[in-house]
Amino acid sequence: MKIVVLDGYALNPGDLDWKGFESCGELTVYDRTPPDEVVARASGADMVWTNKTPLPGAVIRQLSNLKFIGVLATGYNVVDLDAARECGVTVSNIPDYSSRSVAQFTFALLLELCHRVQRHSDGVHEGKWARSKDFAYWEYPLVELAGKTMGIIGFGTIGKRVADVATAFGMNVIAFSRSQPEQRDRPNFRWASLEELLSESDVVSIHCPLTEATRGLINTDNLNRMKRTAFLINTARGPIVVDDDLARALNEGVIAGAGLDVLSVEPPAGGNPLIGAKNCLITPHIAWATREARERLMAIAEGNLKAFLKGEPRNVVT
Repeated sequence: MKIVVLDGYALNPGDLDWKGFESCGELTVYDRTPPDEVVARASGADMVWTNKTPLPGAVIRQLSNLKFIGVLATGYNVVDLDAARECGVTVSNIPDYSSRSVAQFTFALLLELCHRVQRHSDGVHEGKWARSKDFAYWEYPLVELAGKTMGIIGFGTIGKRVADVATAFGMNVIAFSRSQPEQRDRPNFRWASLEELLSESDVVSIHCPLTEATRGLINTDNLNRMKRTAFLINTARGPIVVDDDLARALNEGVIAGAGLDVLSVEPPAGGNPLIGAKNCLITPHIAWATREARERLMAIAEGNLKAFLKGEPRNVVT
């Protein structure tokens, strides 16, 4: 069994190991693979693993030995599922490995927007507090979350965990989702249409998958529905937000701020309008990347691999 990992560095930069994979066959791990080298590196492989390296139909059809594609993430939009089905290739993903970490990071972004902790700390180290005439000073509006409304777009595992944390902060929660499972025991919660959610929320947090229906969902029209005092948080997928439209909304004061862990192109292309936009926090797609979450990801991936070899594939998305 020949196993190839195309881009293993993000999952395991050296603090984890691949022993579970090595026990199942001949393993080759590449830190990163340029798109034009995928076919050469994966040639002859029975199993190919990818995190963000695309596997389009033209590539899949050239890999005649391929039986299994493992996605080292929850989102699997990097794989052409139609081509995989056509070629009889099983595709599995890694569900619910990072929900705790992403929920935590969502509030890290939100709390930074509310308190600007880093910028105030930097100011103290620069001597601003020492020069202050008063015992306290602040350079940005400080925002309390209790009593405000958190609007959650997408109410899967991560969305539910974000709702739990929002409730603990004393926030009201409204959510928009294709499915609306019973939430009778969840306090201060109700379902809403997308239009209601955008217009009523003080914080809009995105936790839906990237699909053709959600691509470009946060555009000028929908940003204009939001409160001028509202914050937008995106820890899901970058293309759900139209970069140009959000940058314009921030720079013109249509909304108060944004916290983004994802962008439409990653790493960002030169000239991305969100780089340098007003009141825009951007982190380099790290909400998922705590060691604890990566350990869970590795364990689930090993389980997916071994289950497939037993003829009992799990977490199948094809």
